[in-house]
Amino acid sequence: MYYFLPLLVNILILNSLYIPTATKASTTPNLPKLHLAQKLNCNNAQTQVAINECSRLSYQNADKKLNTVYQQLLPKLERNRKQKLIAAQQAWIKFRDSSCEFEESQYEGGTIAPTIYFGCLENTTKERTQQLQQYLKSDL
Repeated sequence: MYYFLPLLVNILILNSLYIPTATKASTTPNLPKLHLAQKLNCNNAQTQVAINECSRLSYQNADKKLNTVYQQLLPKLERNRKQKLIAAQQAWIKFRDSSCEFEESQYEGGTIAPTIYFGCLENTTKERTQQLQQYLKSDL
């Protein structure tokens, strides 16, 4: 009977790991924090739960960089262009989230689904960060 306990714990963690909702104040979806019993080593993740968590952390780092560049760009724009960037960024967030939910849906119910979702979020976010960095480098 006790040999089912680790399996049950992993199932409960996986079920609570992925909730694809986003807030307006942040581009990071609201996801519960995963507390692993052992220290997380993302350079050598050994379980799907750890891989999923590392994917989430990697995405969050990419999102922080995006927000930094976005906050650097906003004050450099005239009011009219600033409003257009804000609208474009809000539309981009909706697109990114929907697109990644679609990509993840191929693996729906599988333990790899969160890794696919967060990988998509990370890659799409990095692309957007590069776009915004180009705006910063150009003559605004």
